[in-house]
Amino acid sequence: MKVLSKLEAHLDKAIIGQDEAIHDVAKAIRRGRSGISDPKRPIGSFLFMGPTGVGKTELARVIAREGFGGENALIKIDMSEFGEKHNVSRLVGAPAGYVGYDDGGKLTESVRRHPYSVVLFDEIEKAHPDVFNMLLQILEDGVLTDGQGNRVKFNNTIVILTSNLGSDEMYNDQAFGFSSHQKTKDQFITEDYEASKNAAMKALKKSMRPELINRLDAIEVFHALSRKQVEEIFDNMIEDLKKRLAEKAIGLKLDAKVRDFLIEKGFDPKNGARPLRRAIEDNLETLLSDAIIAEEILPGQIAQISLKGDKLKLKIESTEK
Repeated sequence: MKVLSKLEAHLDKAIIGQDEAIHDVAKAIRRGRSGISDPKRPIGSFLFMGPTGVGKTELARVIAREGFGGENALIKIDMSEFGEKHNVSRLVGAPAGYVGYDDGGKLTESVRRHPYSVVLFDEIEKAHPDVFNMLLQILEDGVLTDGQGNRVKFNNTIVILTSNLGSDEMYNDQAFGFSSHQKTKDQFITEDYEASKNAAMKALKKSMRPELINRLDAIEVFHALSRKQVEEIFDNMIEDLKKRLAEKAIGLKLDAKVRDFLIEKGFDPKNGARPLRRAIEDNLETLLSDAIIAEEILPGQIAQISLKGDKLKLKIESTEK
């Protein structure tokens, strides 16, 4: 219970720019784990909406880590694999006498083996309508019957759906200041969030049955990331990289211009933090990995990164005084 009391702080530290979603999710999880909610239903059920790369899947991963002891408690189901009717049965497994009967269902077998988990239905808008029937049963009754007739309980799980529905309307090129009279990227993000949220909810109501929407504990529309938030995420990513390098006894120093260069390359509100990660991987991590493999940099040394033109340059420093 002590972990739950600090859940919001842990989530807020790991996920940048989504304070409202974190607050609502933490509140619902505490309510579900307190023992006063319906014990048959999942601990919590949420729909995360918004543009790609803003932390929807990452928040599910952090909830698994902080709420259930590790990221291996995340059961991720890619709904693009279940867009056709004949594939839906794979979630619960084939009935007796059919091929794959002994394998169990991708969803039900995972939950049976890991009853305390976060179940993530990624890109739910791509699922066949029959999947929504299964979801309704999970959210209403907390159980799902597999192909072998076994009732699998979901009452110790947190169910999360993610969706990009409405993202095209929320964050299109015209909104992002690609002409002199239009708003800047940051102005659009801060001023037009409510309009963006309304676009997402409108798209949701067109594609999801109201009885399923009403069964969810919370629907969170994630914000696009501002420049300042991308800078925070960059610093976190670099700290993670430094920790990985430290395991090899290698240090890392970045000139200020390198930070500005990589952030500028990776700042794209329509695609969230993914372009930023790609900019770091393609420019910085590739440079470092090539140097490590070529043994140009060795344990006990420091990689000093500077910018020359539009290229990163590596200088090796010794830690010896």
